[in-house]
Amino acid sequence: MQRNRPPSAQAISVLRALSAAPARWRYGYDLVTEVHLKSGSLYPMLVRLADRGLLETSWEPGQGSRPPRHLYRLTLAGREYVAALPAARPAGAFRTRATVGMRRDGDAHCHDVPGGQRSGTDPALRPDGSGRPGGAW
Repeated sequence: MQRNRPPSAQAISVLRALSAAPARWRYGYDLVTEVHLKSGSLYPMLVRLADRGLLETSWEPGQGSRPPRHLYRLTLAGREYVAALPAARPAGAFRTRATVGMRRDGDAHCHDVPGGQRSGTDPALRPDGSGRPGGAW
C-alpha cells in the first residue's frame, strides 16, 4: 500500500535542486553535495520520488573500471509539482519555535529562541544575565 503524504522539507530541497536544470540528468552524488544530505537519506528518497512519478531514472553504463551509475531528472509531473510549490524561503531563513508571553509587569518575553534552545539555559539570553532556568523575568 502506497502512502500519500506530502514530501518532506528534504525531499522538496532535492526537487528544487533538480528543477534548476530540469532536463539535465544528475548523479546522486551531485545531489548529495548540493543539498547536504547523507547518501543513506538521499537514495531512498530518490526511489520514493521516482515511485510517485516525480523523477525519471536511468543507468549510465560503466566505463573502464568504473561501475554503472544511476541518473535522475524531473519528469513533467515533477516540474509541475515544483512549479506549484510556494516560493522558497530566502537563504539563511529558519524556523523558530518561539512563543511570546506577557509578564505580570506587561513586558513581553520569549520562552524559546531560534533552534529550539530554551532561553533559560544561556545567561546571555536572560534579561537579568543570571542564566537561572527559572526565576523572575
